[in-house]
Amino acid sequence: MALKAEIDADPSATLLISSQFDTEKVISITPLLPRASSYNNTTNIITNHKQRRRRSASDTSLALLADESPHQSLTQEVGHAAAETYLITRLSLKLLRYLGVGYRWITRFIALGCYSLLLMPGFIQVGYYYFFSRQVRRGIIYGDQPRNRLDLYLPKNSNGPKPVVAFVTGGAWIIGYKAWGSLLGQQLSERDVIVACIDYRNFPQGTISDMVKDASEGISFICKNIAEYGGDPNRIYLMGQSAGAHIAACTLVEQAMKECGEGESVSWSVSQIKAYFGLSGGYNLFNLIDHFHSRGLYRSIFLGIMEGEASLRQFSPEVLLQDLNAKYAVSLLPPIILFHGTGDYSIPSDSSKSFADTLRRLGGKAESILFEGKTHTDLFLQDPMRGGRDEMFEDLVAIIHADDEDALAKDAVAPPRRRLVPEFMLKLAH
Repeated sequence: MALKAEIDADPSATLLISSQFDTEKVISITPLLPRASSYNNTTNIITNHKQRRRRSASDTSLALLADESPHQSLTQEVGHAAAETYLITRLSLKLLRYLGVGYRWITRFIALGCYSLLLMPGFIQVGYYYFFSRQVRRGIIYGDQPRNRLDLYLPKNSNGPKPVVAFVTGGAWIIGYKAWGSLLGQQLSERDVIVACIDYRNFPQGTISDMVKDASEGISFICKNIAEYGGDPNRIYLMGQSAGAHIAACTLVEQAMKECGEGESVSWSVSQIKAYFGLSGGYNLFNLIDHFHSRGLYRSIFLGIMEGEASLRQFSPEVLLQDLNAKYAVSLLPPIILFHGTGDYSIPSDSSKSFADTLRRLGGKAESILFEGKTHTDLFLQDPMRGGRDEMFEDLVAIIHADDEDALAKDAVAPPRRRLVPEFMLKLAH
């Protein structure tokens, strides 16, 4: 199947697929796990990880940044976001036209529309925070590509350098956007954690290698410049959700492989990342390609995103690390903590469990934390919008603050988060 035509006429898009794909194969998917694993050893993983701290930003730098006026007007920023959203939507519609609109796409589209309407009260509140809060730095340029921008979510408290989460958003490799991480950014910044949401080129603007390259450049920018925003360059955590978890894992593994080679040029080091958090991600594409096809992300387009069947191994971190030549790369990786819901039908929870098991077998530090009955979006959207205590969020914060007794003490008395959406609407969305 060859996809081309009108996308070629779009100067902002590059379509990079033209290949012959094999007849479909049936790959069995292991059933979802019936119960969740415990979280007893996760804090120990991080506690045993060597920590180095450096005071590279003054205590007042964060406050000064919060008071300065944005470089761009609100109108310009809204216009920029609208232009990017329009571009993504237009390219996605072209993509759908090539795919053909069958009953699967129609039912998925209707379900997505209903889901979005039910969560709209929460989206409106988070959107207001994103555009009007002085704690958000939108559209910071980190590279020379159009999508090479990131958003920073800064805590109000400016007492000392803060831990940093570099976050890669999801979106099926097609509709990812940095603003999708605004809810996570808002809530983590309230716990004195800086969040950097990295944007990247989506398909058909780019393929998986472009996405990994963009993520790597974004991480490099954060490692080099986060001290200027009040962040601690020795407490940087990498996190991704869904497709973003896959991209971030590929980036981390690729960097470790580079550091194993001779003469490889690197702009940041795996040793600068204290831990990797994967939320509802997939790490072995061979086990997922037929599953995605059955759910509407057709085999042909998925192979186009992943640059053909021959590249599936290169972009399957779980498979790549099992190579004998990658043994040293595993030892370089930081602790890997994978969160997943057992009710996730978009990417089965076995994806995280299998990756963690493989890493441990190879001598790496890894833990899979499964949440019984949670779906692909429960952990990332419905539960945070529900307010109150959120088990996954509390686990995440506990790991980040594991070596900071003062921060842990503040977390213990932190007020419950407020509800953004009524419960009956959340249940309908689920």
